[in-house]
Amino acid sequence: MSVNRKFYIALPDEVINGSVTDIYYPRAVEILLKKGLLDTRVTMDVHAYSFPSNYDWAVLAGLEEVLHLFIGKKDVNVYAMDEGTIFRIYEPVLSVEGPYEAIGIYEPAVDGILRHYSSIATAAARCKKAARDKIIIHFGIRAVHPVISPMVDRAAYIGGCDYVSGVLGAKLIGEKPVGTMPHELIIIFGDQVNAWKAFDEVMPADTPRIMLCDTWFDERIEALKAAQTLGMKLYGVRIDTPKSRKGDIRKIVEEIRWTLDLYGYEYVKIVVSSGVDEYTISKLSDIVDVFGVGTAISFPKSIDLAFDIVEVNGKPIAKRGKMPGRKQVYRCLSCFHDVISPLNREVNECPICKSKMEPLLKSFILNGELIRKLPTAREIRNHVLAQLSKVELKL
Repeated sequence: MSVNRKFYIALPDEVINGSVTDIYYPRAVEILLKKGLLDTRVTMDVHAYSFPSNYDWAVLAGLEEVLHLFIGKKDVNVYAMDEGTIFRIYEPVLSVEGPYEAIGIYEPAVDGILRHYSSIATAAARCKKAARDKIIIHFGIRAVHPVISPMVDRAAYIGGCDYVSGVLGAKLIGEKPVGTMPHELIIIFGDQVNAWKAFDEVMPADTPRIMLCDTWFDERIEALKAAQTLGMKLYGVRIDTPKSRKGDIRKIVEEIRWTLDLYGYEYVKIVVSSGVDEYTISKLSDIVDVFGVGTAISFPKSIDLAFDIVEVNGKPIAKRGKMPGRKQVYRCLSCFHDVISPLNREVNECPICKSKMEPLLKSFILNGELIRKLPTAREIRNHVLAQLSKVELKL
């Protein structure tokens, strides 16, 4: 049957009604129905059993969207870490309890939402950690299908990006989009000075004057020309040199900084984009003020979360390689040490520093009803940033 759509995407109602699933899940429900087992109650946990190389932690993101799958589902209970919580391997970040027919069909959706969101948020957090006190702007929506670009911007912002450039993405998280100018503007004018002047004349005063300085000539020459053209109005110069022409980017930035300072433009900030990732950032954060990060965040390494049965009709059970039974994760807020424990075994004291341990999995949905107020994107981001100071970044 032909479906008349301009874009091959699932609509929200199709995700919520379970249409976005693999065929074997509705087959499982059909079999259980015909064999009189449809009322089987299960508990399913989401957890990661491996991380990408050099990753010791990840950031949970996408929880708000997952909750919409289960709101209104009678007899379904959902427990989860707060969105934005940093978690480690094996730790359950989400636990759903209820009839299998109300849960199992959503396994692909739950995995897909949390994997994609958390992978982007984790990449953003790694970049922010590497940048220390420098600014990170997400420039990555051109690397993904446009219909999911707001979700990608939200995940990047949650993970720690200071700003996003996407117009709709910024609107949906209640923030203002931030960006500079495209090369096309300079190419159409045919002269970078005229393009810079036009930008300054047309854009409102509260838009930072960040001039793109690598279109026609050497980056150092264009940066100085931009400073001479705009003077005190100039906030910064952006270097977007492609990899094939970049050479040693640190030397280029050092030349720019030296030249700007030499001519009295110490106040002008340097913005670097194009091919930037956490490794680039770690090498440049002492001399670059702002980083524009695209594909490294929007097309990140995968945080492979999985949604698995850990309990059937109240009895702990799981496939091999998984840990059966319901669990709780306890965290020491002093030393950031975690302990995974069976649900019925409380851990009150940190085995490392003897401080009090706090449970991370909380009730979000009881009998299909959302019982907890959901935080804003900015509140989630603040939660992430507070935790970043307590973890190390391995590169």
